[in-house]
Amino acid sequence: MTIGFTEDTRSSRHHRRQTRPPTRFDLSLSENPFPPLPSVLRAVNQALVQANRYPEFLPRELPEIIARRVGVHGDQVVVGSGATGVAMQIMQAVGDGAEIVAGMPTFDGYPIIAEMIGMTLVPVPLDAAGNQDLAATRRAIDKRTAVVVVCRPHNPTGAVVPADELKSFLNAVPNRVTVILDEAYAEFLGPEDRVDTLALLRKHSNLLVLRTFSKAYGLAGLRIGYAYGRRELIERVHRLQLPFGVSATAVAAVSASYAAQPELAARIRHITEERESLRNALLACGHAVPRSHANFLYLPGPGVATALRRAQIAAKAYPDGSARIAVGDREAGRAVLAAVAGLR
Repeated sequence: MTIGFTEDTRSSRHHRRQTRPPTRFDLSLSENPFPPLPSVLRAVNQALVQANRYPEFLPRELPEIIARRVGVHGDQVVVGSGATGVAMQIMQAVGDGAEIVAGMPTFDGYPIIAEMIGMTLVPVPLDAAGNQDLAATRRAIDKRTAVVVVCRPHNPTGAVVPADELKSFLNAVPNRVTVILDEAYAEFLGPEDRVDTLALLRKHSNLLVLRTFSKAYGLAGLRIGYAYGRRELIERVHRLQLPFGVSATAVAAVSASYAAQPELAARIRHITEERESLRNALLACGHAVPRSHANFLYLPGPGVATALRRAQIAAKAYPDGSARIAVGDREAGRAVLAAVAGLR
């Protein structure tokens, strides 16, 4: 399967706002279609009773909770306002006006943050299957490179770089270059596709693993993200920690989410089953939809984004007419299928 990719790397702030028709389904942000789990809602509501009080000046409790979960020490974790906020802290801490290399198209946050803090984005086209081309990425690294991003699964295609390719790439990256392993959708990976991030961290002092509670956990509105890595690198990022920047509701939500893993696992299974069902239906209609390992599907254009918009379905649109849609809502999936079925 060969997929063509085109990407406008300008910040979305440069695009003129257009009047949009009413939206039946908003699938544009790869959100979890379900509200927070009941136990998580209860914990957040209880925390709100103390909303008149400031949270910790600098977060200590939340990093400790996350550290115990992922298997590192508390001083190896940095938290922030979603994965986007933590990525910005990382890029500010190590970027110093230099270059960031990323496979394109990618998560919108990276080009936007790069522009905001004065870094130069070096785009590397994805390969024909929608994977980040790590060989080409390595060739793009030069003396000006400060940060390299590897999304696994990749956004927007959902493709997964094989573990052996990732390991070879990390071995080849100069130690002075910080590598962000963006695992925003890691919870949707099958066991066979997961990598031992702790083993990678023991070997690579320049690696940071970036994750979020916005996707699988369904807490996008609470803005909770984190990264973990070697102490020395995490300490550099910690220096940019915003005082009072992590709410008490975030601490309560994460604790409750970790305690509700069976319910969370059931939701993830439902989302992945709906993803596979919709992809199979789209394939049957002639759409070359790549296999996704996340909670979204990438529908190659041309004409897909337009068809979805006309059906009042909001999607992440790309300049070549392709679109990325969130999955998991069966009714929304049927609407997508009806909107694009006649394009092939």
